[in-house]
Amino acid sequence: MRPLHDVRIIIAALVTTAAVVVGVLFFASDYFIDFATSLAMWIALSESWTLLSGMTGYVSLGHVVFFGLGGYLTVLTFGMLPIWAALALSGACATGLAVLVGFPCFRVRGPYFVILTFGLSEFVKYIVVNVEARASKFGRLIFGGPDPNEVFLIMVGLAVAAFFLSYFIRRSRLGAGLRGIREDEIAAETTGVPVARLKLIAFGLSALIPGIAGGAFLFRSGYFEPIQAFNPSISFSMITMAVIGGTDDAYGPLIGAVALVTLSELLWANAPEIYMTVLGLLLVVFVIWVPDGIEGRLRNWWKTQRA
Repeated sequence: MRPLHDVRIIIAALVTTAAVVVGVLFFASDYFIDFATSLAMWIALSESWTLLSGMTGYVSLGHVVFFGLGGYLTVLTFGMLPIWAALALSGACATGLAVLVGFPCFRVRGPYFVILTFGLSEFVKYIVVNVEARASKFGRLIFGGPDPNEVFLIMVGLAVAAFFLSYFIRRSRLGAGLRGIREDEIAAETTGVPVARLKLIAFGLSALIPGIAGGAFLFRSGYFEPIQAFNPSISFSMITMAVIGGTDDAYGPLIGAVALVTLSELLWANAPEIYMTVLGLLLVVFVIWVPDGIEGRLRNWWKTQRA
């Protein structure tokens, strides 16, 4: 039954995505295309974050480093490589960085890992700032990149890829091993789970999509500035969306991204000064009172109705 169920999920997701893409491209205004692009990007980012933090319990506060690095590599290679090659290189380098720093980072756990990942993102950010300052570059403009419709399609592709990656990993042996690490890492290692290898794989996979998304976002904004590209609020938003939606299944970050992106549009239009405050309050409320997120509550309600 499980393969048939998975096929149904794939067909439903692809048909829904195709319908949304057609509707946006042919009937939506420029504003709504921009909104849909932003939504697709955040779905991709929040789904990617849960591949590591939601499944292993190692909470990363520095995932923005992969997003910013992707943007920086794309702006450096723009005009030298085809767009697809620049984005692929950005994703590959982000994955390589995750695997490289994973060796020292995974030697610590809990709050120490959180602080270490945040420090890593700040370290890379200021390396880029200093390199740009020495080159007398205080921001780089992009001219002649993909048009908004093409950027939208790239982001939708990333969102779909991140969703299916999250969905199928959770139902694989890799996912079972990662959940074992989250529940009790020492017990998992004792029973033969290759803990170190699985954590590195999860870290690398979780960095791939943000690296590509950072490059695609550059074409949307048309401007690269290190402080903005490596802004910690990007990591904070990923975490908030994943926690509010729920991290136990791929549907959770999808729900959280839709809710938070819609809320952000309303707040930025009416009260931008309280946006981050509201995000912080929502994160506290859900961590304390709704730890399984919206998706978890809906799943429990559905089970109750069917009982």
